[in-house]
Amino acid sequence: MTARDYRKIFKQLNAKPVILKKYIKHNAPKPRKFGPGSRVCKRCGRYEAHIQKYNLGLCRHCFRELATSLGFKKYY
Repeated sequence: MTARDYRKIFKQLNAKPVILKKYIKHNAPKPRKFGPGSRVCKRCGRYEAHIQKYNLGLCRHCFRELATSLGFKKYY
């Protein structure tokens, strides 16, 4: 019963509710209060390359797509 995503195991454990409850208790990721894991992109949900300046809350990929509509200009 190994999986990268802990929710994939739910299909196997739906018939065993006691074991499922114990599995969720010990394997669910804990909520992050600070650090890179606590900040996600508002648009796509990525953790890395996060832009916090001006309270944007976007990753750099989404920022490049939305920059002109947000009012940013590209300088050469």
